Amino acid sequence: MTPEPTEKLVLSDEEWRARLTPEAYAVLRGHGTERAFTGCFVGTHEPGTYVCAGCANPLFRSGEKFESGTGWPSFTRPVAEGAVRERVDRSHGMIRTEVLCARCDGHLGHVFPDGPPPTGQRYCMNSAALRHVPE
Repeated sequence: MTPEPTEKLVLSDEEWRARLTPEAYAVLRGHGTERAFTGCFVGTHEPGTYVCAGCANPLFRSGEKFESGTGWPSFTRPVAEGAVRERVDRSHGMIRTEVLCARCDGHLGHVFPDGPPPTGQRYCMNSAALRHVPE
């Protein structure tokens, strides 16, 4: 499943609150982080595609998911170039790379340069920001 070019999804705060669960809203719109090992996708391995819980933009394939031991679902790369965007995150006294949905700008998690081959990347995502679409 390769993402089709789509327009940005821009909604008001009220529309986002109506569309999302409180937990998904806190993560996607409030840049929150779920507690380690509490997300529903931490240990799952069913074939399919992980999409944005806010706008259904395809983000990651299950074949790129790996067990990082960090307590969050981790992937080696996005489903396609342009599926996500990255920006510098200087919150909490650290400098990290935040990962956002390219369609709705929802906060998904962070990417770190300590993943396995072939990319060496660890896209550490919040389960609350994702929805799994089975193959």
